[in-house]
Amino acid sequence: MKKIVLAAVFTAAASSAFAGGLSDPIIEEPVIVEETSSSAGGILIPLLFLVLAAAAASS
Repeated sequence: MKKIVLAAVFTAAASSAFAGGLSDPIIEEPVIVEETSSSAGGILIPLLFLVLAAAAASS
């Protein structure tokens, strides 16, 4: 009787392991980052800060 119960447990465990079947692998597309170029060359923000600091200092 113990062997039948043990066989039933192994059968249930084996069938639940393959219940989902095979599925297609999920392949994520690579992220493409495009660099933007500006004529300011990244100096626009510090220049704006200097203008605002000068305006605040003059008042």
